[in-house]
Amino acid sequence: MGFAQLVIGPAGSGKSTYCSSLYKHCETVGRQMHIVNLDPAAEHFDYPIAMDIRELISLEDVMEELGLGPNGGLLYCMEHLEENLDDWLTEELDNYLDDDYLVFDCPGQIELFSHVPVLKNFVEHLQRKNFNVCVVYLLDSQFITDVTKFISGCMASLSAMVQLELPHVNILSKMDLVTNKKDIENYLNPEPQTLLPELNRRMAPQFEKLNKSLIELVDQYSMVSFLPLDLRKERSIEYILAQIDNCIQYGEDADVKIKDFDPEDD
Repeated sequence: MGFAQLVIGPAGSGKSTYCSSLYKHCETVGRQMHIVNLDPAAEHFDYPIAMDIRELISLEDVMEELGLGPNGGLLYCMEHLEENLDDWLTEELDNYLDDDYLVFDCPGQIELFSHVPVLKNFVEHLQRKNFNVCVVYLLDSQFITDVTKFISGCMASLSAMVQLELPHVNILSKMDLVTNKKDIENYLNPEPQTLLPELNRRMAPQFEKLNKSLIELVDQYSMVSFLPLDLRKERSIEYILAQIDNCIQYGEDADVKIKDFDPEDD
């Protein structure tokens, strides 16, 4: 059985930086991990790429040959990937062992994980190849400056959860750039008694019932929660990785190492 992370999130949320830091952390602790680039528009990496969609198709070539814009071109590239799951992707996956750990760095177009079925079909292909997959959804912590943006981020994450139907770990990235961390902490463990009045103050009166329903969705069902990630702190990366490993049951089949002790003299 293989293991995989599907790293998604809005453009600029720090997905590639997360992959880079994760790779360096695993390298430091002696753990093997393979990073896969699924962004046909990517240019530079500061970590080794195990698989690269640009070997199949690149956004630059699509825009030049078909006259498409960046967004239309990227969707074309991802649909082309979908059409080649049984060929290109299967051939690439055959190079890895059953217990290998892959991290897929995805493009930031939100439609890919909200309503376009490309990533859902991609994930189902991985599962048919006996991979346990977890979605890692990144949201820029600097975006969470008030309750309306927090709810917006929650709904975007929930949309991906519903679309992909996978174990889901939500991360507030770039915590090292946040100047006032107390403001962010209010949204890591949100209290409905605090969020609802604040949301009502910022919205028109006719939205009060909707606001109440949204807050109840976040609170009562615990469907959306975020973990803070500060890349300056190794323990922060280690904690995030442990949560993801737990979701995909990584390491549960590992052999227990028993240390021999010399018997004590009577």
